[in-house]
Amino acid sequence: MPTLSNLYLFAYNSLQAFGWAVCLSRILSDFISTGTLTGAYASAGDLICLLQVSAFLEVIHGAIGLVPSGMLLPLMQWGGRTNVILVIVRQIEEAWGFCSSFNGIAAFCTETNWNPIVLMILQLQESPAVFITFTAWSLSEVIRYPHHALNCIGKCPYWIVYLRYTAFTVLYPTGESAEMWIMYRALSYIKKKNLLADVLFPSFPFLYHNFLSVLLPTYPFLWLKLYLHLFKQRQSKLGKDHEQKKKKKK
Repeated sequence: MPTLSNLYLFAYNSLQAFGWAVCLSRILSDFISTGTLTGAYASAGDLICLLQVSAFLEVIHGAIGLVPSGMLLPLMQWGGRTNVILVIVRQIEEAWGFCSSFNGIAAFCTETNWNPIVLMILQLQESPAVFITFTAWSLSEVIRYPHHALNCIGKCPYWIVYLRYTAFTVLYPTGESAEMWIMYRALSYIKKKNLLADVLFPSFPFLYHNFLSVLLPTYPFLWLKLYLHLFKQRQSKLGKDHEQKKKKKK
């Protein structure tokens, strides 16, 4: 019989799985109906922000020993995604709300000496990079969370285990590459407006642009730790299942 902690984890992972399934459905529906890659954030951005904030619970789960993953790897994944979706994409587009009107664009360009064409290109929420990122995240999570949920009650079929430890080999590099694309495209605006300096550290000379400039070249190495960890898990999980199948046949 599942314990109380397992029932809680089953409920949490089931809700996350449902939320990400809704996100994926909205993203793909928008793509099919419009034929463009520009509507991913408009269709699913707010829900993804909510799911990403609530995913901090996974860091807590690892920290208190509720799950065996520990705290570091969940924190790395949560921090990376939160930086992209909440700090960069959401914040910058809010600052660029004027882009809905030509007069707003003209006024901003007069004030900052920016090229209107550059501004139109850099609307991150309508970037293909956001579509690729959201799609990769959603596909990963509609596999990962059902796998976790069904494991909590001891009824996870082999095909979900196989998908969990196979799909990431493509989806993770795709998502991480798109995240880096988003960060790179945002650098110019972040430097120009000194984004977050007054919000996070009003009395400290912190430059988010400098942080991001250092983060970008180190991002693949940080991500590689998580990627290699998943490969070790793949070998362990799929290897065990393969051996069990052999024994059953004998």
